[in-house]
Amino acid sequence: MSSGVDVPSLEQARVAIDLGAESCRVSLLRWSQGRPHIQLIHRIPNGPVHRGASLRWPLDTILAGLEEGLRKAADAAPEGIASIAVDGWAVDYVRLGADGKPLAEPFCYRDERSVATKDAVDATTAPAELFRRTGAQPLRINTLYQLLADPASGIDPHAPWVCFPEYVLHWLGGRRVAEYTNATHTGLVDIETGNWSASLFQQLGLSLQAAPLIVPAGTALGRVQGPLAQLPAYRGTQLIAPACHDTASAIAGIPTSLDSTAYICSGTWSLVGTLVQKPIATPAAMQARYTNQGAASGGFCFHTNVNGMWLIKQCMDTWTAAGRAWTIERLVDEAATRTTPGILDVDAEPLLLDGNMPERINQELVARRLQPIPDVAGNEPLFARLIFESLASRYATALAQLEQMLGRRLDRIHVLGGGSRNKLLLQLTAARTALPVEAGEPESSTVGNFAVQLASAQSNGLAVEPAAVRHWAAMLSGQ
Repeated sequence: MSSGVDVPSLEQARVAIDLGAESCRVSLLRWSQGRPHIQLIHRIPNGPVHRGASLRWPLDTILAGLEEGLRKAADAAPEGIASIAVDGWAVDYVRLGADGKPLAEPFCYRDERSVATKDAVDATTAPAELFRRTGAQPLRINTLYQLLADPASGIDPHAPWVCFPEYVLHWLGGRRVAEYTNATHTGLVDIETGNWSASLFQQLGLSLQAAPLIVPAGTALGRVQGPLAQLPAYRGTQLIAPACHDTASAIAGIPTSLDSTAYICSGTWSLVGTLVQKPIATPAAMQARYTNQGAASGGFCFHTNVNGMWLIKQCMDTWTAAGRAWTIERLVDEAATRTTPGILDVDAEPLLLDGNMPERINQELVARRLQPIPDVAGNEPLFARLIFESLASRYATALAQLEQMLGRRLDRIHVLGGGSRNKLLLQLTAARTALPVEAGEPESSTVGNFAVQLASAQSNGLAVEPAAVRHWAAMLSGQ
């Protein structure tokens, strides 16, 4: 921890906002006898909406829900709120007019308008070249392809833009910035300098002037303004850019250094990787679909994207619609006593799609010359066991590729997110990888968000130090 800097006040509360594609959460950190207590104050459902042929985020609905949550937090914290920080999903952004207000509802990354721009860029610039320069997998959803699609959507390509979590901070009164961990997901950051790649902007015909200033995690952006500032709890409240990308926040919530440790962020998707000090942008890394994303306090989150608990959630939705509702806890318990007919490729394209997942799974089993599972009452735990075994197998493959690229062995695996509660998945992962597996925080993004806020207060709003972030993560996790 830094020397010569006062420990942050433990008398006032703090707020973490976590923006998720399915729900947005407002959490409150308060202190009692020097011990932290995190409470979920408000949750609002979220999801993209169709506006004609477009898929957009309902911005006004999201902001109204967040304001309601922030007002609840103010009521619950008469001692006052020292800071607010926001993390969320990457790649999406808001274009602003001359008055600083949104030009339109932001597009969702799943909107297909970027298909044509991805194809156009691929025709002139090899994806491998983009990966070498930015370290980011050149995925269609990346911000760069969305920005290139704006003119065809009737949006001024020179209008200022700001990524979604940073926009919420801007809406609350903060400066317009791009926090570093989130900026690295745009596909426009130079992997060597950590700043926007001016040559790439020019090559692609994008306006560099429209891009926000990149700042490190922990940067203070100003104070709450507007109607909320009239509430006693928010008088003088600082706005902090945490690790604005939710995965970077989740990794910041791990109270260890992660030396020789792999992480698996297990949720709808599974992110499998580790922290590295220098980026790995080799052809092998691109082939294995690994990416380099900025970490909260230096280095890179080097990981690959694997299908995740989406599979079991989709199955459960199908069974519920058929009158066969199951809880995940009961499925895990009963799956532990079943055997599987084989292993699925969890990343097969049909298994990434929405709807009737049991049928999709059976089609994949037949394609692999395996026995399908009759989708009847009582066989639900068989599907669950197949999914968990297949996920563990894919994790083992991803980790073997990771070790090969690192040129060294890893010692353990730290699982965080909702999957950390799934004891069967943890056991199967340990068996498949021959590595010890430890369960981390299910809500690690919130813990990491608060840890960066506290480290930021300790550093007077400047870049945070790794040791300080780990210290606060440990305290918030009860370690």
